[in-house]
Amino acid sequence: MKILVTGAEGFIGRNLCLRLEEIGCRDLVKIDRTSTEDQLLSAVKTADFIYHLAGTNRPKDEREFKIGNSDLTQKLVDMLTSHNLSTPVMLSSSTQAEYDNAYGKSKAEAESALNNYAHNSGAKIFCYRFPNVFGKWCKPNYNSFVATFCHNIASEIEISIHNPQAAVTLVYIDDICSELISLLDPAALSGYRTVSPEYKTTVGEVAELIYKFKESRHSLITEGVGIGFCRALYSTWLSYLSPSQFSYSVPSYGDQRGVFCEMLKTQDSGQFSFFTAHPGITRGGHYHHSKNEKFLVIQGTACFRFEHVITGEQYILDVSADKYTIVETVPGWTHDITNKGENELIVMLWANEIFSKSAPDTIPRAIS
Repeated sequence: MKILVTGAEGFIGRNLCLRLEEIGCRDLVKIDRTSTEDQLLSAVKTADFIYHLAGTNRPKDEREFKIGNSDLTQKLVDMLTSHNLSTPVMLSSSTQAEYDNAYGKSKAEAESALNNYAHNSGAKIFCYRFPNVFGKWCKPNYNSFVATFCHNIASEIEISIHNPQAAVTLVYIDDICSELISLLDPAALSGYRTVSPEYKTTVGEVAELIYKFKESRHSLITEGVGIGFCRALYSTWLSYLSPSQFSYSVPSYGDQRGVFCEMLKTQDSGQFSFFTAHPGITRGGHYHHSKNEKFLVIQGTACFRFEHVITGEQYILDVSADKYTIVETVPGWTHDITNKGENELIVMLWANEIFSKSAPDTIPRAIS
């Protein structure tokens, strides 16, 4: 299947072309601003599907809106029509097409040209009025405030917000690409389509969240970056870091026993750490009322000892790194861990809550 992508070097184009290549689309023709009209015509004549992403949205002269949006789309339609083609075409339009401004009018005219093509040829068309799009590789200080915020905050440049309460609707680039790839299915329905999910938020909320992402490297407290908008925005934020910002240090605390190092803290699911112990060293010697922990030995051999604080019942468990075993502490049982090996013991640790100096829920008690 031969696929033509106009605007292939743009924000959506780069992401889409990569995704198409990932699913095995090897016969992919990319048209960008450097391509000639003859190259476009040659690609149009042989394409089995066209993603028309090329357009103009931030020109120096308003007249360029018409040239880059409605005129270019009409040119594409004329090429198809003159060769009696009925190739499916996807059009990248904008929610601005509903408004009475130069950009909106040029997008509405582009839609009209495509609708006429569909009516006359019977071809399938897929029109998307995208709201604000965000994600990796979007150019900052251009047409996405999210890209500008991410770039500036990562670069220690002050951002400007005129109205923090301004409502915005956002769609994520990965969701757009997944939707556009689905159009290659012959059963895809022609007409106006939307991308889901759409994220409803405000300019101020977006900025606040990005600042929290930045601060998390110092506080170690991460936001809920595993799902939804927070996941998409965090991935976007990371894409604006320079290579020199790919790593950062975390605090560690060492004494005669070994080292304790905190890696990550969450808002509602505890924290992750690791500790080491020299041969023969015992760590722990306390119990909890509510706090609970999971331990995983990743180097060495450890002896876990437990003792019920009321009944005195004891339990001993030897664990080594050659068999990955989670050892879980239980409220009301004192526990300690001893390095029984000849080399350094390294243990991963998850606690269900962030350690609080004011309410540590960690009561010292030696095992008899």
